[in-house]
Amino acid sequence: MKIGVIGGGAWGTALAQVAAAGGPVLLWAFEPDVVDAINADHVNPVFLAGVPLSHAIQATNDLRDLASCEALLVVTPAQHMRRILGAAPVETRPLILCSKGIEADTMALMSEAAAQTCPDAPIAVLSGPTFASEVAKGLPTAVTLACRDDAVAAKLAQRIARPGFRPYRSTDVVGAEIGGAVKNVLAIGCGVVEGAGLGKNARAALIARGFAEMTRFGLARGARPETLAGMSGLGDLVLTCSSEQSRNFSLGLGLGQGKSAESLMSDRRTVAEGAFTAPVLVQAARAVGVEMPISEAVAALLEGRVDVKRAVEALLARPLKDEAV
Repeated sequence: MKIGVIGGGAWGTALAQVAAAGGPVLLWAFEPDVVDAINADHVNPVFLAGVPLSHAIQATNDLRDLASCEALLVVTPAQHMRRILGAAPVETRPLILCSKGIEADTMALMSEAAAQTCPDAPIAVLSGPTFASEVAKGLPTAVTLACRDDAVAAKLAQRIARPGFRPYRSTDVVGAEIGGAVKNVLAIGCGVVEGAGLGKNARAALIARGFAEMTRFGLARGARPETLAGMSGLGDLVLTCSSEQSRNFSLGLGLGQGKSAESLMSDRRTVAEGAFTAPVLVQAARAVGVEMPISEAVAALLEGRVDVKRAVEALLARPLKDEAV
């Protein structure tokens, strides 16, 4: 099965590297310099420097070339996914969505946006605790591969599985997506805690209470609790809340040090998805009657409505309650 990858950033390139161990891969990238470097030198110096890439990976700037592929890994920024899929030759090809976020204009999950854009394509979601550089180097990694059609999931899992890359199947697409979207927002919060010097106790508390927020929202949207407690939920949350390798954590780190969101994001060529997800997540939670105070605080910080001191004070001043609530 020839795999197409839509998106030539670090994560798209790492997934192309994984898939190339089992057959040919065609990677579409927006940046001409990325395409040229992959085809000529088998490297992606812009987004994944220092990692030699498989010769089975070819790159292109033309979405139409993906018509030669039998399945597509979609690794675009979440807010651009609908537009790019609308221009790609999807038809009935299975889509494996690897972007983590909620569409800002519609509050749609990525699977919902993809289904509206490509109604005839089987849709799967790949999510979990993954740093691109480690995946590209073949270090041990486990992920969730969710698809409502388990036969499709089994076929796709068999194609991308490697000794160092283990996909666990699920039929809970919503749960896999919500875990990936919410953890990005919470990772910003953990970065703020680190940048402001609030200590390890505070970060552990934020992870635990953030997981409670993720679970409340996920259950309200129809997710299964075991999915939220698995690779795509708790697993991804722990990873991205604990390391500066996470773009979202590093964004929060800068906020905690007193820098503005605007200045931090203007310097980035890569996307911290949580910055776009936070305000729409707050809206989506309110729409289903779910309280998410940590996510609300992160959204307020990103929008400049509060500073770190006031955000922390507001969270600590909340009424005492039962932990299970």
